[in-house]
Amino acid sequence: MRPITTGRPLGPAALRHTPAALLALAGLLVLGLLAPRAEAVPTRPTPTPPAATAWTGTWATAPTTVPAGDTTVFEDQTIRQVVHASVGGGAVRVRLTNEFGTTPLVIGEARIALRDTRAAGARTLRDTDRPLTFGGRPSTTIPAGAPALSDPVTLRVPAGADLVISLYLPHHTPGSTTHAFAFQHNYVADGNVTARQDIEATRTLDRWYFLSTVSVRTGPDAAAAPAPDRGAAVIALGDSITDGGNTTVNANHRWPDLLAERLRGSPRTAGIGVLNQGISGNRLLHDPNPPAGHPAEAYAAYFGHSALRRFDRDVAAQPGARYVVVLLGVNDLGHPGTVAPESERVTAEEIIAGHRQLIARAHERGLRVYGGTILPFAGDSLGFSSPQNEAARQQVNTWIRTSGEYDGVIDFDAALRDPGQPDRLDPRYDSGDGLHPNDAGARAMAQAVPLTLFQ
Repeated sequence: MRPITTGRPLGPAALRHTPAALLALAGLLVLGLLAPRAEAVPTRPTPTPPAATAWTGTWATAPTTVPAGDTTVFEDQTIRQVVHASVGGGAVRVRLTNEFGTTPLVIGEARIALRDTRAAGARTLRDTDRPLTFGGRPSTTIPAGAPALSDPVTLRVPAGADLVISLYLPHHTPGSTTHAFAFQHNYVADGNVTARQDIEATRTLDRWYFLSTVSVRTGPDAAAAPAPDRGAAVIALGDSITDGGNTTVNANHRWPDLLAERLRGSPRTAGIGVLNQGISGNRLLHDPNPPAGHPAEAYAAYFGHSALRRFDRDVAAQPGARYVVVLLGVNDLGHPGTVAPESERVTAEEIIAGHRQLIARAHERGLRVYGGTILPFAGDSLGFSSPQNEAARQQVNTWIRTSGEYDGVIDFDAALRDPGQPDRLDPRYDSGDGLHPNDAGARAMAQAVPLTLFQ
C-alpha cells in the first residue's frame, strides 16, 4: 500500500483499489447498536431531566491518530469541513482537538456558517457566517494532547441542516488528529479564506481534521422543537457499520443520521440529538496492532483506541449525553489473523465481559445503555467468516438478547439477516462485501430502533 502523501489523503475508495483493500475494509467494520425489541429495566438509572436551556451535542466524531506513512501537512491554508446537525438550536459552539498532536496547534481564525444546499460543495449561506472565538479572541493555540471549546455564538441552526466549519492554519501543521473515514467531502484552499462564501479548493478530503463535537443550545429561547427530552443526546458507539462504511458519500445515510431523521419526525423525540462515535475498524477490547511487515501498518492507526479506552472521551463527556447504543464486537472476532495478530483472538466470554464494563461505566454516569446485536457476516470477502466466529457471534447475541443486563436491546441482526440463510446479510442490504450494509441496510437499522427507548 502506498504511503499517504500531502497530495490527497487515502480514503475508503482508494483502499478498495489496493492489494490490501479487503483487509483495509475489514477494518471498516462496525456493529449495530439497537434492536427492534427493547424492554427497560426498572432498576436501571433514570436519566437526569434536562435543564430548561441546555447544551446538546448535535454532531460529533471520534478522533484518531495517523500511521507513520501519513504525511499530510497544512500550511497557510484553510480547511473547510461539512458536518450534519442532528438537532437544532439557537446558539452553537465547536470543540476542536489536538489530541494526537505532538506540537501546539495554531488556529489563526475559525468560522461557522450554514451550508448553502442549493450549491454543490461547501458554499456558505449568506448572512449566516459567524466568527468563532476562544475566550473572546479570534485565534487560539491548542496544546499538544488538548481540546479547545469555542465561545457560544448566536446562530439559528435548523435540525437536519449542514454546517460549514472553516479553520485557518497559518503555520506548518501536520494532520495528526483526524477521523479518516468521513464519507463526506471536505475541502482545502490556500490562504485565509474562512469568511468567503465560495472557496477555490486545491484539495478534496474524505476526512475530518481537528474537529470533535458541535453542540447547540436548546430550550425555550433557542427555537428548538418542543420535546419532553429536549437537551438529551444519543451516543452511537460502534465501528465502521456505525461510522457509515460503504454508504453513499455526502448523503448522510449512516444509520445514526437516519435514526436522527426518525427522531425529528416525532414530537416526543424531536429535541434529541444523535452523535455518531463509530470508528471504522474499531474494536471493543484492543487497540490497533498490525503485525510487523503487514500492509495494515499503513492504515491500522485509523482504527482508533478500543471502545473501553475511549468511552469516557467519546461517550461520557459528550454534551447532553443521556442514552448510549453499543454495536461492537465484529472486529474483535474478525481482525485476529487478518489485520491483527492471531494472539489477540478473543472468546465470546471476553467480548461479553467487555460489554459488561461498558454497561457498568454507563450506569455509573446515570446513562441508559442499549445493546445492539452483531450483524451476520458469513461468506464475507474480508476474511472474517469462520465457524468459530459464527459460534461466538451467536453466543454474544444470545447474551445481549436474554441477559437483561442492557437497559434495552436493538436487534440489528434480526432486522438485516437473510431469512433463508440467517448467518448472512439479506442481499437487499448487502453493500457487496458481505459485512457492511448498503444505504437500504442502514435505513433498516435505523428503523429497527424503537423510539420508545428515548421517551
